[in-house]
Amino acid sequence: MKLASVFFCFALIGMSWSCGQATKNAPPSQQPNLSDSDLLTLVQRQTFNYFYEGAEPVSGMAFERIHLDNIYPENDSDVIATGGSGFGIMNLIVGCQRNFITYDQFTGQLNKIVSFLEKADKYHGMFSHWYYPTGKTKPFGQMDDGGDLVESSFIFQGLLCARQYLKMNSDDANNLVNRIDTLWQNADYAWYTKGGQDVLYWHWSPNHEWQMNFAIHGFNECLIAYVLAASSPTHAINKQVYLSGWCSGGAIVSPSSYKNIPLQFLQQGNKPNGGPLFWTHYSFLGLNPNGLNDQYGNYGQETKNMALINYQWCVDNPKNFICYSDSCWGLTASYSVNGYAAHAPNMNDDLGVITPTAALSSFPYTPQQSMQALRYFYYHMGKTIWGKYGFYDAFSETAKWYPPHYLAIDEGTIAPMIENYRTGLLWQLFLSSPEVQQGLNNLGFYYK
Repeated sequence: MKLASVFFCFALIGMSWSCGQATKNAPPSQQPNLSDSDLLTLVQRQTFNYFYEGAEPVSGMAFERIHLDNIYPENDSDVIATGGSGFGIMNLIVGCQRNFITYDQFTGQLNKIVSFLEKADKYHGMFSHWYYPTGKTKPFGQMDDGGDLVESSFIFQGLLCARQYLKMNSDDANNLVNRIDTLWQNADYAWYTKGGQDVLYWHWSPNHEWQMNFAIHGFNECLIAYVLAASSPTHAINKQVYLSGWCSGGAIVSPSSYKNIPLQFLQQGNKPNGGPLFWTHYSFLGLNPNGLNDQYGNYGQETKNMALINYQWCVDNPKNFICYSDSCWGLTASYSVNGYAAHAPNMNDDLGVITPTAALSSFPYTPQQSMQALRYFYYHMGKTIWGKYGFYDAFSETAKWYPPHYLAIDEGTIAPMIENYRTGLLWQLFLSSPEVQQGLNNLGFYYK
């Protein structure tokens, strides 16, 4: 069907757009025998609070990490995450819709975020990966001290959803709507083609210019950057940038399979059996992959099959790690026993570390398998891995490693993707944006 037909009609799906008061949560031992629906709501509420009660108080933005043991990397306890804050905006929408906060609390927090972004350092309208609470850029790396196109796209994905939510809820929200529009219109996506090349580049710095030289080719977490670049009302790219960039002139097509579960696309780094599962989450909090096609493949099939392969790999457990099973699965980028790693279903990248967000954020793709994992995480491991903001980022039964640490970028996908599974809320909001509809059309996408 045509893209226009995916416009949402809230009355048809029976959704209530009122908001209520926040409620508190008891630990697992005090929440026995919850229904699937109540357990999903509990997990959404608990993870949402990372982005509300746990937010940086002045800016409303998300901290890069929260460690309940207060053990942080040096000078890293107050760092603000741009992409994580974009996911945080979507959590705020879910929190309002689920009556965890009132509508006034939602708009108040959103106003803090927009005010911060208006004053923060920007690079041709794009944001940096990290910020200090002052709005000054904190370098993410030696040369990564400027604009980050992908992290900026994550926050614009959230802002556009928030703009559409405001429009549906209030006649007097024009001030916030207009301010979001100004940020969006000032984002110069065309600049990040590095002088008009047929590919998007991830980074630009006023100090190092294009020295990082990271051209964005798929398949990875970055599809949303191309979609928003084509959707820009002021600085749009053309279709050839997408075809030569993300699609690599057709080289993105590289069929493979694991246990007869097929994949269509070449994974970044030529990962066998699919990459870490965040590749199927970050761009698809707002962009509904189900039925989404371009000339090279079907994104709903790809995201679902990547999740199924991830699940099956953990069931097969070829490296014989403790705990892996049909109830304990999920490999993605997260904290790891030694630092940070992009865990994935292959012999090199599977390190015996389970990251709950991998299974929980895959609810739209693997609802039965994800619910089985959720019940296992909560009822069998809750006393070990459940804390103030829900499940800890990652754990390893093999290493007896259960750090009480959270990462915004992982925490942020859980409640929105569960909501997309339950109601399609964020998908409907994002696709209701006229610019997004036009951008998808411009790139040759269609829903079928």
